[in-house]
Amino acid sequence: MADSTITTRDSTLEGDRAPWLASAPFDLFLIIAPAFISSLVVILFADRLSDYDYLPLWAWIAFVLLVDVAHVYSTLFRTYLDSDAFQRNKGLLITIPLLCWMVGSLLYSLGALAFWRALAYLAVFHFIRQQFGFVSLYARHEPSEFQPFKRLDGLAIYSATIYPLLYWHCHMPRNFNWFIKGDFFVLDSFSTLTEFGLWLYLLIIGAYFAKEIYLIKKTGYFNLPKNLMVAGTALSWWIGIVFLDSDLAFTMTNVLSHGIPYMALIWLYHHKPKESSVSSGIGRGVTMTRNFIMTYLPAFLLFLFLLAYLEEGIWDGLIWREHGQIFAFFYKFPEITDPTFLAVLIPFLALPQSVHYVLDGFIWRIKDRGSIWTA
Repeated sequence: MADSTITTRDSTLEGDRAPWLASAPFDLFLIIAPAFISSLVVILFADRLSDYDYLPLWAWIAFVLLVDVAHVYSTLFRTYLDSDAFQRNKGLLITIPLLCWMVGSLLYSLGALAFWRALAYLAVFHFIRQQFGFVSLYARHEPSEFQPFKRLDGLAIYSATIYPLLYWHCHMPRNFNWFIKGDFFVLDSFSTLTEFGLWLYLLIIGAYFAKEIYLIKKTGYFNLPKNLMVAGTALSWWIGIVFLDSDLAFTMTNVLSHGIPYMALIWLYHHKPKESSVSSGIGRGVTMTRNFIMTYLPAFLLFLFLLAYLEEGIWDGLIWREHGQIFAFFYKFPEITDPTFLAVLIPFLALPQSVHYVLDGFIWRIKDRGSIWTA
């Protein structure tokens, strides 16, 4: 999710600069709290979690299947399942999956690691930009005195995410990976970079909070959700990557602080006031189905969970063969091992993720007020 400005149900009235996207309870519970709660759990149970260099099945289901994979499909409600958005951006929505598949197949033909490495760094960029986007959303109604310091807000988010990643690259091997073992470059010979990076990180974070204190005293305005978002990002990325070398700890902090807020934002965007539109033909049926699902939270979540289960079942049946306990039906499929076939199949199976990463830069970033995707 990139920098954007959003108008929600709590749209500000003249002179009202409330920063919440929906309301304090909604934002605090679904957008801000996941980073703090997951980090607190890791801190409290650090001794137990440090023993995990793998994900137990319950954790894989709870965090990977039901959050990480499921949240990817929520993008459908702003793109392919939105008949207006699809009609206005049909060329883009058809071209991007084709390009992702073609580029992915080309990379995989050069070697499986080349594909997974490219996808991992694309995912990292997406995760970082989501945090940057939320900070930008929460800063949308700040007083004019805050405007000259916008770049420092961005630097704070980038330092809070990039320094832990630098530490990760310079302290290999870790007990966790982004997708597969070895998908990140190893920078062990540049370990001194972390010392310089740490001082730079602390300098930027210190400057950010000094700026906030100065502006609070000058204007009397305190942007609670923005500052909580910066603090939560710094905390969860540090705890999940630097504080503990644990696959379970990393997955918990990384996935929950990313996937839950994303799904909450999709839900919120659908329910914001907007002009009604009339679709016809197939578009009307798609719109009716979409509106039904987005009217009832259990239907919304069940839809995402079913798609996530279907995707992971196909992956496990054809490729991984790791979770037969929950994907027994998919083991009726033949396991694919032919390298040529895999170069076509794996980038195709990864399309939900790669398309999600790429499309996310469009559906939140466009600022043309006439665009269906104006956030």
